[in-house]
Amino acid sequence: MDFTGLISSLPTLPFFFTMFLAIYLSAHFVIFRNWSPKLRPEAASCLISLAHGTPAVFLAIQAIIADTTHGFASINTRFQNSVLEYSIAYFLMDLCHYLTFYPTDILFIAHHLATLFVILTCRYLVFHGAYAVLILLALAEVTSLFQNVWTLSSARRADSKIAAQVFAFLSPPFYALYSVVRGLAGPLFVYRMVIFYSSGAADNVVPRWVWVSWISVVIMAISVSILWISNLWIELYKERIFKLEKEKKIR
Repeated sequence: MDFTGLISSLPTLPFFFTMFLAIYLSAHFVIFRNWSPKLRPEAASCLISLAHGTPAVFLAIQAIIADTTHGFASINTRFQNSVLEYSIAYFLMDLCHYLTFYPTDILFIAHHLATLFVILTCRYLVFHGAYAVLILLALAEVTSLFQNVWTLSSARRADSKIAAQVFAFLSPPFYALYSVVRGLAGPLFVYRMVIFYSSGAADNVVPRWVWVSWISVVIMAISVSILWISNLWIELYKERIFKLEKEKKIR
């Protein structure tokens, strides 16, 4: 299928936002209607994240490959702009979700606002730099499938044996993949961005304040991600130690 032609021919931002809204409402009132009202909003958020994450990775990669002249200073192609709008629509929808159900969750709201700033300035202000932004997007979303299944199973593990088993099985590989992507691949690519943009090679198309803002946002996001996954590794280690000690006492 020619995704390039299909995506580029759509009135992308309104179309994609309507799509994510429809998925979100379907999750609330159809797919997760039997879940408790406390868990339903988080499940709906996970579903739109699933609809965005993995497709965004493949679309971003295809949009980059389709542009044979891609680089940190290259002008955005029409297809790349459409993929950026696909992510803008998702983050706007999920931001509405957090403002409605979790208005005090400042960390996630700030994350979404910062991410939107990067994508919006790339798409509507400088019209350059989609190559870098799309690679960052792909790195951020490559763990989306695992993370959302992990989140959903975590939400139901207290009252579902299957969910508890999925959570226990998925945690180590998810943590490992997330650690490699956010702790190694992400920082290495950001380093390449810093080297290129600080050379001044893109100052005529991506103003210094823009790329400095992008780098700052990404570094903060990576730092928070590393802290988050580090805490999860610690929790997993403590749980395993507790389980081993409990088994020893039984014996």
